[in-house]
Amino acid sequence: MKKVKLNILGLSYSQTQTGAYALVLSEADGNRRIPIIIGAVEAQAIAIQLEGLKPPRPLTHDLFLNVALAFDIEIAEVFIHKLEEGIFYAEIVCEQNSNRIRVDSRTSDAIALALRFECPIFTTEEILEKAGINMEFDESGDAGDEFEEADNVKKTTAGHVDYSDYSPDELNELLDTAISDEDYERASEIRDEINKRKPE
Repeated sequence: MKKVKLNILGLSYSQTQTGAYALVLSEADGNRRIPIIIGAVEAQAIAIQLEGLKPPRPLTHDLFLNVALAFDIEIAEVFIHKLEEGIFYAEIVCEQNSNRIRVDSRTSDAIALALRFECPIFTTEEILEKAGINMEFDESGDAGDEFEEADNVKKTTAGHVDYSDYSPDELNELLDTAISDEDYERASEIRDEINKRKPE
């Protein structure tokens, strides 16, 4: 079975399911992309790692990482191996003392762990054929407006706060407060505003 490597393209707020997010994975050596609908909690676990945010206390996936490292367990890869009735199935390939064990997992949890262990994510050609969206790029390298939503790593719901009028010191203070309150969606918005102001 030929494995196809995937990259995490980003998260966007789902326009079709309230309170859900689309996790977009892209083919490493091609134009196909796979959108996977996940819940807000799972999206938060992925988003804080993409953002490089450090929660004051370890979250569930961070706890898994700490326990695994304490017992000398590594994650070699995440493998999305089945798509059935619109649901993606994944397994985590763990290694300990040259032993390799496969553990069944929800795809969102597996990807949250892949980010923390910095391990590769794979799927099959069959799943890409079934669920992949083929991105045709024009001469400028743009992929068309209908996919613009999926390309943005961070999307917020309508009514988000406009942080453009805040000073840098105020933004840093708000960021610290958001992280302390474990409001990672808000922290992500504030971090975006801070990054926008950094010189190129």
